[in-house]
Amino acid sequence: MDREFSYTRKHFDAVRAKLYELAGITLATSKDALVYSRLVRRIRNLNLSGFPDYLSYLDTTPSETQEFINALTTNLTSFFREAHHFEILKNFLQERTGKVKIWCVASSTGEEAYSIAIAVAEHYGRFNTPVEIIASDIDSNVLATASAGIYTMDRIESINLHRRKQFFHRGKGNQAGNVRVVPELKRMVKFSKINLLDTKWPTTSGVDVIFCRNVMIYFDKPTQLAVLTRLVALLPKDGIYIAGHSENFSSFPQLVRLAGQTTYYPVGR
Repeated sequence: MDREFSYTRKHFDAVRAKLYELAGITLATSKDALVYSRLVRRIRNLNLSGFPDYLSYLDTTPSETQEFINALTTNLTSFFREAHHFEILKNFLQERTGKVKIWCVASSTGEEAYSIAIAVAEHYGRFNTPVEIIASDIDSNVLATASAGIYTMDRIESINLHRRKQFFHRGKGNQAGNVRVVPELKRMVKFSKINLLDTKWPTTSGVDVIFCRNVMIYFDKPTQLAVLTRLVALLPKDGIYIAGHSENFSSFPQLVRLAGQTTYYPVGR
């Protein structure tokens, strides 16, 4: 295949090693074409001569770290994806009194976090609830989209008409074809950038529910163990950890035990 820039296995391996160092993400060997297509845009935008030049630039330019991570992280999400989890959340809230804190890890463009907020608002029958929702991601670009709360109409097609009317405003004029999350729902969610490899996570103490869905699949076993250990340590004995459909933590029985479909209790409950 003819390519604009020379791209070898050595370049690919250097990118994989750098992404693992910065974000703990392990890229499969089959992702070489994806790496090229994502990073070649940065090389062009920066007017660099090729991959060696870009890798050198990355090592010497701290501000490029975020651009590098943004380019290589995959953000696949939708409203009420894996719908059973939101019923599990409502059941959890039914059993709780007082304040509750929920952390939506890897919130991407915000659909998952706003789905959580909708479930919470529906449970209490109001927007002003005793629930604090923190939503985070490593990618600053998707967080900007999430914070704006503006989506194309097709993003909410799977949501029933009642929810659409209650929680979204249709755009007009230059926003025709888009919808905006209603301000009351938007205020329920606080978005922030968090790298799970950082030694300290801000504003995440005393968490009762963790949504960390389809995140661990990008980590190798040692990184999974390290991150899961820290996440579970935030939960009280009666807290819950909600994983993704492709994740299984049976190899970490010292940390969690299965509570339901891809839902876990901390060990000791």
